Amino acid sequence: MTITYLKQGKPEADRAEDDVHTASIVAATLKDIENRGDQALHDLAIKFDNYDKDTYRLGNAEIAEIISQVAPSDMADIKFAQDNVRKFAQAQRDSMLDIEVEPMPGVILGHKNIPVQSVGCYVPGGKFPMVASAHMSVATASVAGVPRIIACTPPFKGEPNPAVIAAMHLGGAHEIYVLGGIQAVGAMAIGTETIDPVHLLVGPGNAFVAEAKRQLFGRVGIDLFAGPTETMVIADDTVDAEMCATDLLGQAEHGYNSPCVLLTNSRKLAEQTLSEIDRILNILPTSETARVSWDDYGEVILCDTYDEMLQVADDIASEHVQVMTNRDDWFLDNMTCYGALFLGARTNVANGDKVIGTNHTLPTKKAGRYTGGLWVGKYLKTHSYQKITTDEAAAEIGAYGSRLCMLEGFVGHAEQCNLRVRRYGGVNVPYGKGAPAYRQNTDTK
Repeated sequence: MTITYLKQGKPEADRAEDDVHTASIVAATLKDIENRGDQALHDLAIKFDNYDKDTYRLGNAEIAEIISQVAPSDMADIKFAQDNVRKFAQAQRDSMLDIEVEPMPGVILGHKNIPVQSVGCYVPGGKFPMVASAHMSVATASVAGVPRIIACTPPFKGEPNPAVIAAMHLGGAHEIYVLGGIQAVGAMAIGTETIDPVHLLVGPGNAFVAEAKRQLFGRVGIDLFAGPTETMVIADDTVDAEMCATDLLGQAEHGYNSPCVLLTNSRKLAEQTLSEIDRILNILPTSETARVSWDDYGEVILCDTYDEMLQVADDIASEHVQVMTNRDDWFLDNMTCYGALFLGARTNVANGDKVIGTNHTLPTKKAGRYTGGLWVGKYLKTHSYQKITTDEAAAEIGAYGSRLCMLEGFVGHAEQCNLRVRRYGGVNVPYGKGAPAYRQNTDTK
C-alpha cells in the first residue's frame, strides 16, 4: 500500500496536549456550576460573553420582540430549511415501529418507542450564529414528541441573535436561554436554582462544549461527541482543484482546529489543490480562521488506488465526507466509518449543514466508527416488555429458566421460575433444584 502525505497537520501528541488543557478547564467550570448554581452562570456569562442579565431565560414577550427583527425573506428561508429537516425526521420516525410478537403460544414480547422526557439543545452562536443547529436539535426533538425541550445559545455581538431565536421558537423549544459554552451545557445537565436539569444533551459545539458533554455523560445522556468540524474530500481527476479547495476551506472556517483532508489518487489534482487553497485564502473573508485550521490541521493524502482511498477514509472516519469521483456509489456501498456522505460534485457539505434536511450534528474524532449522527431516534428510548398469558406457557418458560439459572449458580433466580412451575404447572420442584422439563413431566402424568 502506497500512501504519500503531501501535507500533514499537527502531530497527534500536540492535539492530545490541547485536549488535556481543555479537560481541566471544563472540569473546574462544571464544578463551579454545581457548587454555585445561578451565581456561577451569571459570573461565567459576564466573563466569557460580557453578557449581564438578571435572568438568562427569554420571556414570551422578549421572544416575540426579537423574532420581529427577522426580515421576511430570512424568515422564509428559515422555514424552508426547517420544513426539510422536519420532513426527513418524520420519515425516520415513521420507520421506527412499536412491535409485539408471540414467539410461542402464550408468550407476548414487544417494545415501545418512548420519547426522552426532557432535552437540552445547545445551539452555537458566539462567532457565527448557527441558525441551522436549531433545526437539527430542536425541531427534530419536537418531531420525536419530547415533552420538554430547552435550548441555549450564546449572545451574538452582545445580544440574542434574532434568526437563531426564531429558529428555536419555530422548532418547538419550550424554554430559551441566552447562555453559551460550558455554562450552558452545565446548566442544562446539572441544573440550578432556576433551571431544572434535563435527561439528554444534544447539539454541536467547540472543543469546550464537546468536552463538557463528555464529562457529563452518565449523569445525563448525550447525542454524541460532536466536537470541532471535520471534513474530508475524496476526489479523482473527474473534478478540478477549485472544487476541492472550496469544499475544504468552506469547512475550515468553522474554527481554528477544524481538520480538513484531501484524499486523492491524482498527484496533479493534489498539487493544484494546494495552490488553489493558497489563492483562495488570500481572498476569503474568513481566512483568519480558515488559514489556521488549514496550516495546523489540513492534510493532503495521495493514494495509488481507490481501495487504498477507501481504507484510509474508513480509518480517519471523518465527520463530513465529500465524494467526487467516477464511482461515488461504490464509496456509498463500501464505506463503513463516517459521519455523513455528500455524493457527487452537485452536492456539498454546506447543503447538509444548512438546508437539505439531513442532520448536521455528526460524530467527530473517529466516533463514526461506532455511531452515526443525531437523528430523531436519538430522542426515543426503545423499551421492551413481556407478558405470559397462559398457565402452560408460564410453567414451560419457568422450567427452562429454572435450569438455566441453576447452570449459572443463581439459586434465587431459579426459585422465581420454580414458583411459577409449581403454581401454574402443578409440578413440585424442591427448593434449590432446577425444574424438570415441563412438557416431559406433564406427558408422563
